[in-house]
Amino acid sequence: MLLRYAALAAVVVAASGCVQERVVHERRPVQREYVEVVAPQPPPVPQPPPVQVVEVEPPARYGYIWSRGYWRWEGGRYVAVHGHWEPVREGYRYVHPHWVQRSDGFHWQIGGWVR
Repeated sequence: MLLRYAALAAVVVAASGCVQERVVHERRPVQREYVEVVAPQPPPVPQPPPVQVVEVEPPARYGYIWSRGYWRWEGGRYVAVHGHWEPVREGYRYVHPHWVQRSDGFHWQIGGWVR
């Protein structure tokens, strides 16, 4: 009987040394840094875009602004892009996409909402 108690005590003592303390790391809130990504500018187009895309602007729609159609340079030629509705953003103004002529050719200016 004494041998059993001795064996049990030896197992308890040996097992108590196997306990690992759990390390708890301090959790900090994730801080995200937002960086404005600027897309590379496409090369200038040598020829002017055709006259304005001919389309009938639909009647006004509450809460939206009509973004008129434009010409997009694709595959060495101009392709017509039709207008679409943009939801109004409070505190912003809408700038339509357009082409700007500079000394080296025509440059595309993407449209969008600006403050």
